[in-house]
Amino acid sequence: MAGGKMNKDKPQRGSSAAGSNHFQGGISFHKSKGQHILKNPLLVDSIVQKAGIKTTDVILEIGPGTGNLTKKLLEAGKSVIAVEIDPRMVLELQRRFQGTPLSNRLKVIQGDVLKCDLPYFDICVANIPYQISSPLTFKLLAHRPLFRAAVIMFQREFAMRLVAQPGDTLYCRLSVNTQLLARVSHLLKVGKNNFRPPPKVDSSVVRIEPRGPLGPVNFKEWDGLVRICFNRKNKTIGSIFRQKSVLSLLEKNYRTLQALQLSEKGPSDDMEMTLDVSALGETFGDLSMDADDGKDDDEMELDDGDAKRADFKEKVLSVLKEGKYEDKRSSKLAQADFMHLLSLFNKAGIHFS
Repeated sequence: MAGGKMNKDKPQRGSSAAGSNHFQGGISFHKSKGQHILKNPLLVDSIVQKAGIKTTDVILEIGPGTGNLTKKLLEAGKSVIAVEIDPRMVLELQRRFQGTPLSNRLKVIQGDVLKCDLPYFDICVANIPYQISSPLTFKLLAHRPLFRAAVIMFQREFAMRLVAQPGDTLYCRLSVNTQLLARVSHLLKVGKNNFRPPPKVDSSVVRIEPRGPLGPVNFKEWDGLVRICFNRKNKTIGSIFRQKSVLSLLEKNYRTLQALQLSEKGPSDDMEMTLDVSALGETFGDLSMDADDGKDDDEMELDDGDAKRADFKEKVLSVLKEGKYEDKRSSKLAQADFMHLLSLFNKAGIHFS
């Protein structure tokens, strides 16, 4: 219900308008904007119970809609900060709690959650528009100070990618990046008929618990490596790093850093990147983010007649041999493996950003 772009809809006549808009209390809900209201009170109670809310908690709710979940959150915690982009829903929310004992503990922020500066909160509970799933997840994980947990309703397949483990079919760059920063667990399967209007796909509720300080991690370097590895996740790492495009990119970075005498970064540079995690979620809008389509057009080896390029190619392959990664596949590697591989490349002066 929050975030995403609000378009001004022109009034429509006839049955087509009735088919696209659903009503509750005189308010129409637009599926195209990700507006799907939880209508099952038992499900709302279950989400609140599984969230593990304390009476002292400040709760961030994203996309409160008409307030079905908001009411239960206000009853469970100390206060609720609700972020809602739709001014109609903001008015409905204020009207619903006006004059009640709960009104003093509710703060409503009208705006796009992806553009808002989020205040302090202990726990986030949200039923969100699915089109903002990835950028919102990484915005939350970049938030400081760290919160205790986020309990969020996602599209089922996106949720399964979040929790996927090495070797699982859905294991992907999203899985690796999210689990680097947080512990992720699946809480509930939610059928489409629990919403008004019903979405086209089933949903799942996921619990995300941010990890403590990771130490100095350069996330641009990390994501550069992981992007390359998951571009063909079912091929061997050796095969991936023999691709012309990959070798050309790495060699360009290598030569540039040599020229600038920056092949070794100081700890302050790495530390500066530690909190820059929101960029990890920039390109997860499409669930088919791991392109393993079998095309080999770009998998040509560099001409070994070129001495410099041949030497650099051998340098890359020697890193893979040193870590025994040449015959392994990205789909089977865990976070620790990618971290180790990145450290080996960086030690050899090879960088990904």
